[in-house]
Parts: sequence; structure tokens; C-alpha cells
Amino acid sequence: MEPQRRVAAFVADHDLDAPPEYRILDLAAEVGEIAADATASSAYGADPENFSVKSGEIGDVLFSVLALADSLDVDAGDALDEALAKYEARLDETGNASSGK
Repeated sequence: MEPQRRVAAFVADHDLDAPPEYRILDLAAEVGEIAADATASSAYGADPENFSVKSGEIGDVLFSVLALADSLDVDAGDALDEALAKYEARLDETGNASSGK
């Protein structure tokens, strides 16, 4: 079963349905936990050799993104394909994947 369907099934099986607004807040909190790991492990960047992020935190972000996509009826695979095409076009046009903002 593909990841978005797995997350949707888990959410349904455990009665964890939530509106997109909640999912966005959850995603922001999970990304914040990654930032906290990175900040603490590297002593606020002073010790980059000790930089680390727990894989479980990455998993939490992925769960949050996939739950958000599902709550918005967005196919995460299609959204990723669109993003990759956008970055590819930027690289072709400007040599940089950044939006320049």
C-alpha cells in the first residue's frame, strides 16, 4: 500500500480525523521538532560535526504531510511530481531551483 493510503487507513482506524487547519498546525509543530533536534545537537550551529536529527522526527513530518494531503483530497504523489517538474523547469531556465523570493 502506498504511503498516503497507509496514513489515511491509520487515521481512519484510530479515529484521528482532523480538519486541514489542524493538520497544518501539526505539521508546523513536527518541523519545529526537527529544528529543535538540529539546534540542540549542533549547539546552535557552533558544533556542526554533532548535527543530528532523529529519523523518527522525519517520519512524524512525513505522516503529518501525508495526513494533510489526504485531508485536502490532494494526491501527494501528484503534488510531488508537480513540484519536481517546477524545480526542473527553474533549473533549466535559471540554473537554480530556488524561486528567487
